[in-house]
Amino acid sequence: MEDDRRAKLDRLRADGIDPFPHDFDGAGPIATVHATHDGLEAGEETDVRYRLAGRLAARRGHGKAAFLDLVDRSGRIQLHARLDVLGEAAFERLTSLDLGDLIGVDGTAFKSRRGELSLRLEGWTLLAKSLLAPPEKFHGLEDTETRYRRRELDLIANEEARELFVLRSRVVSAIRRYLDGQGFLEVETPVLQPLYGGAAARPFTTHHNQLDRDLYLRIATELYLKRLVVGGLERVYELGKNFRNEGVSHKHNPEFTMLEWYEAYADYEDAATRLEELVAYVAGEVGYAGEIDFTLPWRRVSLREAIAERTGVDVLAAREPQALVDAALERGIGDLDPGEIWARLVDDLLSKHVEPALEQPTFILDYPEELSPFAKAHRSAAPEERLVERFECFAGGIEIANAFSELNDPDEQRARFEAQARDLAAGHEEAHPYDEDFVRALEHGMPPTGGLGLGIDRLVMLLSGRRSIREVVLFPALR
Repeated sequence: MEDDRRAKLDRLRADGIDPFPHDFDGAGPIATVHATHDGLEAGEETDVRYRLAGRLAARRGHGKAAFLDLVDRSGRIQLHARLDVLGEAAFERLTSLDLGDLIGVDGTAFKSRRGELSLRLEGWTLLAKSLLAPPEKFHGLEDTETRYRRRELDLIANEEARELFVLRSRVVSAIRRYLDGQGFLEVETPVLQPLYGGAAARPFTTHHNQLDRDLYLRIATELYLKRLVVGGLERVYELGKNFRNEGVSHKHNPEFTMLEWYEAYADYEDAATRLEELVAYVAGEVGYAGEIDFTLPWRRVSLREAIAERTGVDVLAAREPQALVDAALERGIGDLDPGEIWARLVDDLLSKHVEPALEQPTFILDYPEELSPFAKAHRSAAPEERLVERFECFAGGIEIANAFSELNDPDEQRARFEAQARDLAAGHEEAHPYDEDFVRALEHGMPPTGGLGLGIDRLVMLLSGRRSIREVVLFPALR
């Protein structure tokens, strides 16, 4: 097959035809033709001319006429070619094209007698000769890894895949419109950082040869963004990649896209309200019609209550690791590791026993301080409970967002960092390292601030009905 295609390539060049021209000006999307003319009656003609470009997806007919299917990002349309219109040489070349070749066409719109919207060709141009046959339409688990490794083939073969990534782009655009409309400023902070922080995760490490020092791919944008709030940029957001050296699963990819925003003079309740508004707005903009109800307001429940509802364990009544493991065992839960620190055990109860059951949007609020080193102490909780003003938002059985009333007391932040440093020294690899530059920034004064991180990949999972992050990332990490 490849030999036949290369032989055709050689013949084209011998005939003086460039099989890879530089451009094809003025081509519009196929969807425009459909939007304008889908209402035509069967057999109805128009004199409206269009210039289109795309990939040849099907060919049929014989003799002096042929029908071909052209596909671009926006859709598919039938082409009607006639020998007496194109001329013998152009018609022969067109009908000898291979599936997968890229062509540009000019013609007029009409409805065929069978009622299919078509373009009556007046001329065509080869835009790129395909030297490999296009893939068959993928289906079934046996092709899943190929679809992820060779996403370009998935996009060629599957209209559904193309629609998914168009949806993803529309989601990101809608997020920007909402935040820009609310007075937020989009900014960019370093991806290569001298010290990682802002999340409980292990980093990827690299080396800068000129500086002769190790640097880290960022695990979060949080600390730099809050330094901008200190500097007077009172509403900021960043939409970009984070990197965490962690496992791969249906909801984890080591490279992922996050939105983080920080808003001065706000708290975590304000962040929750804004998140509700943002997601509902985006769902409306992309025409979401699935089973998740994004109608405001969303359910709110404390972390203590949420875990007790699902497991019967009161985590605040068992504040030591062994006490929590024992309380879980009494209720038939034997999957907690007694060697873990208390905060990790609480997180395990949440992620394993609560999170999967949260299909409809739910805010889980008021976390223990040990799980939240950048959140302010809870203003109304009892001191001995050591709670902070933090929430995580869940929907579709996964966490999609995390938010704080941000800690802005530099002395308290320093003490929290010191506690994290002790955990790090004790072998807890995901503890935060001490960031003196951030503490010094806080010493200049940061206003009350509400901050939030929203996982874009997971939001797209919700809005597209997908259950694996690999489906919504163009080139996911694979073993």
